[in-house]
Amino acid sequence: MSNDIILKAENISKQYRLGLVGTGTISHDLNRWWNKVIGKEDPYLRVGDVNDRSVKGSSDYVWALQDINFEVKQGEVLGIIGKNGAGKSTLLKILSKVTSPTTGEINTRGRIASLLEVGTGFHGEMTGRENIYLNGAILGMTKKEIISKIDDIIEFSGCERYIDTPVKRYSSGMTVRLAFAVAAFLEPEILVIDEVLAVGDAEFQKRAIGKMQNLSEEEGRTVLFVSHNMDTIMRLCTRAVLMKNGRIIENGNVDEIIDKYLNTEFGTSSSKKWDINNSNNKIVRIIEAKAHNSNFEVSKNFKITEKVGITITYEVLNSGNKIHSAFNFFNSNGVNIFDAHENNTELYHVKKKNGIYQSTVWIPANLFSEGVVIVGVALVTHDPFVKHFHETDAIAFNMIDDLSNSPTRGDYVGNMRGIIRPLLDWESKKIKD
Repeated sequence: MSNDIILKAENISKQYRLGLVGTGTISHDLNRWWNKVIGKEDPYLRVGDVNDRSVKGSSDYVWALQDINFEVKQGEVLGIIGKNGAGKSTLLKILSKVTSPTTGEINTRGRIASLLEVGTGFHGEMTGRENIYLNGAILGMTKKEIISKIDDIIEFSGCERYIDTPVKRYSSGMTVRLAFAVAAFLEPEILVIDEVLAVGDAEFQKRAIGKMQNLSEEEGRTVLFVSHNMDTIMRLCTRAVLMKNGRIIENGNVDEIIDKYLNTEFGTSSSKKWDINNSNNKIVRIIEAKAHNSNFEVSKNFKITEKVGITITYEVLNSGNKIHSAFNFFNSNGVNIFDAHENNTELYHVKKKNGIYQSTVWIPANLFSEGVVIVGVALVTHDPFVKHFHETDAIAFNMIDDLSNSPTRGDYVGNMRGIIRPLLDWESKKIKD
């Protein structure tokens, strides 16, 4: 392993038997043991389904991970993304040595601190202070080293009032705050963070991201970070990997990986062109749909504070119909945010002649909250109403928040809920002395 490589995963695979611990029978366990003694391959490694939770398998064995290979350089912040069940958490558990791989090996240099689940590494009956000493000892630190860091840990966590209270009485948010502070300040060479940070409020998430950036840029430490929040991945990570069904399918530049994520997991990108030969409709056919900024430049990422344009291009094949466009907007969980029908343009009530037309709808700034927005597009006629084309996941784009300059957030640093975040007009006045 070269000097600048701090972690290397080679041919990592992890197999589980569904519903049972181990192989499920003594004979299987003895068979595995005997093959290991005589130097043969585990006979059960030749069976097993791919880790696709949406499909019923034909085997009791499943590969949670298969053939994982990657390297991480010192000081890198590596983002690991993918849908639920892709194998991200299993990979982090192997990297953190919580569990061992079925095949392959992990080579690392230095101490690894991990924050995988709420309460991981904490003893509920012990106080927060006692758990700090316990975690430091597990990492191999001396009592003197821990004492030199403990004030910073307590201050960063914001749990000073409860630091001598048993952790079992902490809320999940308090537990995560303390756990992150312990993991970050006890000077690990590699910090492994799962989606658990989402439990904290926005103020804590902002501080945690700042701390991880500081660890990487100023202290040269390495961070592995799993998240479903593309905004956070973009702001924090220097490189990313995309996982699907237990495999790494892409590894590289953060922007490119997020674009690949939109394509593979949501089946779309921020622009799409349709094959003219695949349309059987005799009235109208769709040509293109795209998301773009105010300069009509196609983009996959938009700030909450800028307006987003959606343009659809289509060809009228049979004149004399009142054709118009329509859009559906969904979040990444498939929740319908709202629908929009073209109804106030000059051509809306006009029976269109043959030719190519274009319609653009502008989504105002400060409307969507952060996250992925999936757009469905449709072409319909009215008088009477007929749907000629409809695709519910035609294109997608990503909304990014700016925690330091958000007019909808103002000075508030807490968790902003909801799938939209409109900038509302407020009035305030004194009504009585």
